Amino acid sequence: CPVCSSSDRVRLLYLFLRNRTNLFTEPVKLLHLAPEKPLMDLFIKQNNIDYLTADLNPENVMVQMDITNIQYPNHTFDAIICNHVLEHIPDDRKAISELYRVLKPGGWAIFQVPISKILDKTIEDFSIITPEERENVFGQNDHVRIYGKDYSQRLKEAWLTVEEYNWINDSLFQNDWKRFGLNRDETVFYCTKQ
Repeated sequence: CPVCSSSDRVRLLYLFLRNRTNLFTEPVKLLHLAPEKPLMDLFIKQNNIDYLTADLNPENVMVQMDITNIQYPNHTFDAIICNHVLEHIPDDRKAISELYRVLKPGGWAIFQVPISKILDKTIEDFSIITPEERENVFGQNDHVRIYGKDYSQRLKEAWLTVEEYNWINDSLFQNDWKRFGLNRDETVFYCTKQ
């Protein structure tokens, strides 16, 4: 967007959060990993959101955090946003488990990643270590895997409930997808902790 610099995936996430969660209507303690500036600017202004930004790189976030070893106690957060982070994490299963641990019962989390619609199984090879090799194999020089159609199952190993939300089937978006420039193939992975 030339006005707010948001990408299509950020706009989709905002629309999902606004229309399908309690983020803007109830008190929520939110952990936002590798926060996108347009969302961060919006969330920080919300009086109902107790907002914490975190990243391994401490620049422009509130706390430095390794999501495979989170320094917060069990059941700390009502909600977690992890948008296009896990494809950078060598031990993504440990990260998913840690995020589950710090989420309160009844809480929710969104775990967006790039997914190849033609791969049945996620591809990862930890012998690939140079940026050039990673770009050739995974499509980006700082990715450590390409997720396939099994991504939801990876989440279900740690989470009891995973809802795959395809906005293209939602009447709220039928008239607006061109206006918002949404990617027809982007699915929101919405997880809840019972």
